[in-house]
Amino acid sequence: MSEPEPVVEPVVAESEWQRLDPRMLLVHPVKEVVRFLPVLVGVWFAGSAAGSSWQLLGVAVPVALGVLRYLTTSFRVAHDRVELRRGLLERHVLSTPVDRVRTVDLTASPVHRVLGLTTMRVGTGTASSDDDEQLDLDGLPVERARRLRDELLRAAPSAPGAEEDLDAEGRSRPPVPAAPPVLVLDAAWARYAPLTSAGLVLAAAVVGGGLQLLQVLGGLDRIDVDGVARDVATAPLLALAAVAVGLGLVVVAGLAVVAYLVSYWGFSLRRSGASWHLVRGLLTTRETSLDDARLHGVTLAEPVGLRLAGGAGLSAIVTGLRGEGGAASALLTPPAPYAVVAATAAAVVGDTEPVTGPLVPHGPQATRRAWVRACAPALVLAGLVVAGVLADLPGTSSWLLPLVPVLLVGGALLGRDRARSLGHALTARHLVARRGSVVRRRDVLAREAVIGWTLRATWLQRRAGLCSLVATTAGGRQSVVVADVPRALAVRLATSARPGLLEQFLLVDESHG
Repeated sequence: MSEPEPVVEPVVAESEWQRLDPRMLLVHPVKEVVRFLPVLVGVWFAGSAAGSSWQLLGVAVPVALGVLRYLTTSFRVAHDRVELRRGLLERHVLSTPVDRVRTVDLTASPVHRVLGLTTMRVGTGTASSDDDEQLDLDGLPVERARRLRDELLRAAPSAPGAEEDLDAEGRSRPPVPAAPPVLVLDAAWARYAPLTSAGLVLAAAVVGGGLQLLQVLGGLDRIDVDGVARDVATAPLLALAAVAVGLGLVVVAGLAVVAYLVSYWGFSLRRSGASWHLVRGLLTTRETSLDDARLHGVTLAEPVGLRLAGGAGLSAIVTGLRGEGGAASALLTPPAPYAVVAATAAAVVGDTEPVTGPLVPHGPQATRRAWVRACAPALVLAGLVVAGVLADLPGTSSWLLPLVPVLLVGGALLGRDRARSLGHALTARHLVARRGSVVRRRDVLAREAVIGWTLRATWLQRRAGLCSLVATTAGGRQSVVVADVPRALAVRLATSARPGLLEQFLLVDESHG
């Protein structure tokens, strides 16, 4: 005798207003007490000075507010909409259609994890970053939140395969086994943490702090470049400053590695049905789900520090991710080896050619412009330094002269790197554009996601016969830029990528037949 097949009831079908989990009564009061902590400290000292014992009443107020917050918050999923209402005196209702759900994030703080709860944020594409305008269900049991997430993403009409998730009687099929992950964190990747943008900023702050300390101690004023060999008194001070900066850099590197592991511990990326699911976090866990129907491409970012070490990062170009923590929701990989990031990008877009294939160069005029834009500021700064030293202007000294070759070499390297970064490609399904030096980006955008074109050119670009071709899209940064491309090539690229979109605005030169 065979057992009956389990029936999975769709969570979206529930239409009654529901409260969040009662265990949030242990969370909301504590959060309100922390929120009012400065006021409570003042009340405590005032009560102690007056010799009264009404300080406990001050604590009872935020506790009552926390309980009231729980009692006045409810949600429901009904009539193809997700609705959240809260407030007592001023009722605030947030409502969004299910078909506008872009992402679903599950975030669990350490307190939530102890209680078996999570916070579900429904991403709808709004540009608002105000927490009061976010559709957050703070306090759902983990399993219930995951079921609701799956139902919301599956219920979106644009999601391919939504109908296949129903059986012959119209009921939801039992969930299929999870696919193996596309990417899993390797703890060795933490070596890239000090080379990320945040790590470099911290390192620069340490170096700047060390130089400032040296200035306060009078070290810079005591340095005589011409007679440094005779000025032995500066040696101990310089050694102390060097040791301080070195230790500071070690501490910064250690903190960056710890922050990396805390943020990305347990990282995994997998595809399940019509969605991509990402899990990460050591103390606060975060689960992000991206609807594949709204994922239109990827961006490979290579900050200069990561690039020198052979690393990169990957983010998704997703419709509607502006504000509401969109950058974090679009993350697809942590800083990792370039080969790993490229393989993940190819898996996400379903093709290796736009990720690793060759690019079309933009010609000598674009190369010359990249060199000029990088070297001109360096030449100006070097000239100002030399002029200031020769004129003995206040605040200048001969010890600034070694900066001149550094500026010139740096400008030349920057120009060379910018020129080498320029390029584009057009594959059967994707538009590819690469540019940048300090942060080199390779954008891979689905051709069908292009909704408009803009050709813009500065005065200097027009003189060189160049322009910037901007592909407008609804995802990511809202555009992909093919920089410093010859005008004729830009027009051919636009008409080939999306035939019929630009031709109506072109003027035909009848003199050439």
